[in-house]
Amino acid sequence: MSDAADTRRALEPVIAALNSIVLGKDRQVRLALACLLARGHLLIEDLPGVGKTTLAQALARVLGLSYQRVQFTADLLPADVIGVSVYDREQSRFEFRRGPVFAQLLLADEVNRATPKAQSALLEAMEERQVTVDGRSYPLPEPFFVVATQNPSYQLGTYPLPESQLDRFLMRIELGYPGALLERELLRGQDRRELLAMLAPQLSADTLSALQRHVPRVHVAEPLLDYVQALVRHTRESGHFEAGLSPRAAIALLRASQSWALLHGRPGVLPEDVQAVARAVAGHRLEPRSPVDGSHPDLERLLLGAVAVP
Repeated sequence: MSDAADTRRALEPVIAALNSIVLGKDRQVRLALACLLARGHLLIEDLPGVGKTTLAQALARVLGLSYQRVQFTADLLPADVIGVSVYDREQSRFEFRRGPVFAQLLLADEVNRATPKAQSALLEAMEERQVTVDGRSYPLPEPFFVVATQNPSYQLGTYPLPESQLDRFLMRIELGYPGALLERELLRGQDRRELLAMLAPQLSADTLSALQRHVPRVHVAEPLLDYVQALVRHTRESGHFEAGLSPRAAIALLRASQSWALLHGRPGVLPEDVQAVARAVAGHRLEPRSPVDGSHPDLERLLLGAVAVP
C-alpha cells in the first residue's frame, strides 16, 4: 500500500463484510483484524453461542485464508493438532501426515476443555510458526493465525490456560450479548452459516502479508514510546497487580497500537491508539489485586486512568 489512506480504503470492505456477519460488534471486529495485521494470535473468551466461531470463520473467508477447526476435548492428543508420522510399508519409511495446524487460520475451539498436554501442542506453532516431529521441523503456512475460543473458567470441564500459553495470544476479547434490535435482526434474518457460505474474499493473501509487513513501519514518536513505557512501568511499580507486564508484552502493546493506527488510516501512532488496544493486550496478562471488599478492580482505572498522556 502506498499510504495510510490507501490502506484504510483496502480494509474498509473487509470490515464491512465482517460486520454483516457479526452484528453490532464493530469494535471487536476491528480488534480481531488489528490482531491479525500485527501477526498475533487471538483469544476469544465468552459464553457459548455468542458468535465466537462465526467470527473466526468470517475472518478466514473474507481474507481468503485456508481454514481448519479443531474441537478441543479432554481426550485430544497433540498429534490430533500437529500431525503424526505413519509408516509407509511400500517405501519402507515413515511419512509425516500433516495435522490441521497446517492452515493459515486455525480455530482452536474451546481450547480450555483440553488437557494441558494437548494445549501445549499449540505453543511451538504459535511462537515459532513451525512444528517439530521426530526431530524434523516443518514450517507453517504464511500468514499463520490462531483464533482460540475459551469458555468461562467457572463452567464444568475446563482447564485454565497457564500464563505461558496466555502470553502467546496478542489479544483477548469478549463478544457479549447483542442489543435487542440486533438480536431481533438475527432472529428474523438469514442463517449465519448461509451468509458465511456466500461471503467473498476481500483481500488476497499477498496483500494481507504486505499489510502485516507494513505494521512495524508505522511511525512511533519518542513521546509515544515514553507513554508505552510509563504504562508498563506502572504495572510493575504501582502495587495494583500481582505481576507487571513483561518486555514481550510491551512489544505486543506497541505492535497492536501500530496495527490499530494502520487500520484507521493513520501514518503514526497516537495515544488514543494505545488506549484502544490496551485492555485487549494487557487484560489477560495482568491480575489486579482485589481490595478488601472483594470487588474486581477496573483495568482502565488502574492503568489508563493512572498514567498521564504525553
